[in-house]
Amino acid sequence: MSNTQSSPLSTLNIATRQSPLALWQAEHIRDRLSALYPDLTINLLKIVTKGDKILDTPLAKIGGKGLFVKELEQALYEKQADIAVHSLKDVPMQLPEGLTLGVYCKRASPTDAFVSNTYNNIDELPQGAVVGTASLRRQCQIKAYRPDLQIKTLRGNVGTRLGKLDAGEYDAIILATSGLQRIELDERIRSELDIDTCLPAVGQGALAIECREDDQELMALLAPLNDDMARIRLIAERALNRHLQGGCQVPIAAYAILQMADAADISSNLNDDNGDTLWLRGRVGEEDGSRLLKAEKRITLSGTQAQKEQQANQLGIDVAEQLLAKGAGAILDAIYNP
Repeated sequence: MSNTQSSPLSTLNIATRQSPLALWQAEHIRDRLSALYPDLTINLLKIVTKGDKILDTPLAKIGGKGLFVKELEQALYEKQADIAVHSLKDVPMQLPEGLTLGVYCKRASPTDAFVSNTYNNIDELPQGAVVGTASLRRQCQIKAYRPDLQIKTLRGNVGTRLGKLDAGEYDAIILATSGLQRIELDERIRSELDIDTCLPAVGQGALAIECREDDQELMALLAPLNDDMARIRLIAERALNRHLQGGCQVPIAAYAILQMADAADISSNLNDDNGDTLWLRGRVGEEDGSRLLKAEKRITLSGTQAQKEQQANQLGIDVAEQLLAKGAGAILDAIYNP
């Protein structure tokens, strides 16, 4: 029996950045929608964002990763595009008025990948080795684990970053595992950072689809792409970050899983979606790794999907409050107001 159906729309325009990874993401959503709605014509609107143009400055100093989505959102406002496909970890915690995340897709690997031409893992790096990353979250956790390492800012798309590693500018670089897997560069991953060493970014590994919230016809068309379990987990993570008034480029980590009530270990299945126990872990750290605050909480979910999402949102707030009680506010204030 076919799962295809008629589309209420004749044409759909997807706004996307032009990097290879962004194009893969947009094409992936296009292909999933085409499989559902064979009669739907889907176009890609390729946009160069400010974040793509400014490559010589750390993101934290020029407005964070929101610089990668603003032009795409403008295309939604102007109705040049119907949807925009994002890596969820790049999406600001507060969306512009009138726009919403209509879909949270099933999550891929959430981990950070250790990439090196010489060393197999972070423990093999010699004293004083140079590690490249653009992420303050990665920086603070790596420095907490290995204070001797030198962290050097690394910007650009995946190919650009790998090129700088290959040119000898770094002993190792840290990238999102899911990004390398999506563009078939798995062979560059020497190892994945243990989640206890480097807790993932909010939303890492997940794709989200942004659209106009008043477009109910479009929301219905997109509904089959939504993953309810991933949505619950990601709502909890984003609620933590939002309550800390965190952007995408701050030393905040958060990771949630759904597990069975008797499960004890987060590492056994990093994308566990089995069970009604929602476990959220959060971290906030000093850029130099001198302090790394940790908090966590588990709750048992109940009720409808909407009620579970409300409970997940509250869990994020609760874990954020734990971090604030431990001094996260002062750490973040120093970054927001240097």
